[in-house]
Amino acid sequence: MADSAAPGAVLAVSIEGRRLYHGTGRLGADDGSAPDSTTIYDLASLTKVVALTTLVQLLVEAGDLGLDVPAARYVPAFSGGGRDSVTLRQLLTHSSGLPAWRPLHLQSATRAEAFALADTTALEAPPGTRYTYSDLGAIVITQVVEAMTGRRLDTLVGERLTEPLQLRETGFLPAQELAPRIAPTENDPWRGRTLRGEVHDENASRLDGVSGHAGLFASARDLLVIADWLIARWHGADGPAAAQWTREFTRRQDLPPGSSRALGWDTPSEGSSAGTRLGPGSFGHTGFTGTSIWVDPAHRLAIVLLSNRVHPTRQNPRWGPVRAGVADLVSALWDSSGPKPAGDLPSP
Repeated sequence: MADSAAPGAVLAVSIEGRRLYHGTGRLGADDGSAPDSTTIYDLASLTKVVALTTLVQLLVEAGDLGLDVPAARYVPAFSGGGRDSVTLRQLLTHSSGLPAWRPLHLQSATRAEAFALADTTALEAPPGTRYTYSDLGAIVITQVVEAMTGRRLDTLVGERLTEPLQLRETGFLPAQELAPRIAPTENDPWRGRTLRGEVHDENASRLDGVSGHAGLFASARDLLVIADWLIARWHGADGPAAAQWTREFTRRQDLPPGSSRALGWDTPSEGSSAGTRLGPGSFGHTGFTGTSIWVDPAHRLAIVLLSNRVHPTRQNPRWGPVRAGVADLVSALWDSSGPKPAGDLPSP
């Protein structure tokens, strides 16, 4: 905080189900309130894993979606130019061949128009041959999930995640009365105002604030609930099928060879925000606004770090090293706190 890496931040840690929280700094330049476990942050790309990947996994577990089925089967508009063969697995591992991004917010006027542009974007590489972290791929998956269920993503998150897990501060399009508890993000040149409770990502804004690539808001408290739920599923709490699919979604897919990506999730790699001490079976993700989550399921450890490092401007490169440094500090303290389970558990 002293180096202006972010106005404030919240660290949340779960160790074998015991949850610890620490907030520091302030909510924003014009709000001296101290952040805490219930402060709501714009998660940015944590939306890809917390919301989108979780929903996809539940649909795959239920037999409603196939990982190796072309996405065009669910979204016919995503076809032509090689797109017909792109599978859900390739979209989840960012190996679809789609480019990273395009300014949908400037090229379209409605959610439907933005989807249409994403669906007709030319591939930059043959599917499965190149890793390119792609928001466009997550936008296509959003359409797959909505087409399969007949529900918009925000409704699905409520029905299948926030209500069952009793999450109090998680969702898209937060109500206006929550604004005092929401950390502000950027003084956005495109919209001409400081954003607070309104999604920071411009393309997500064009998608009415509801997309699988960005748009979810949540607190550190809720994210630890989700992390502990995933850990429990990984260990078989919801039965062998749930354990098998949780492990499948969170293991490195090696697609394309050498990629650190799991299905939606990332895994530790050299120089990543996971630091250097988490176990090889760990999984996590980061968000552009200054958010991150890492989970070491074999050792029942979860680390959530939330900030609004884009306030008041995104031109702030200081936050990146903080993530790995905090992960290593937490892991070091955990390592010294007593006996641990012996290694990763065998697959079910």
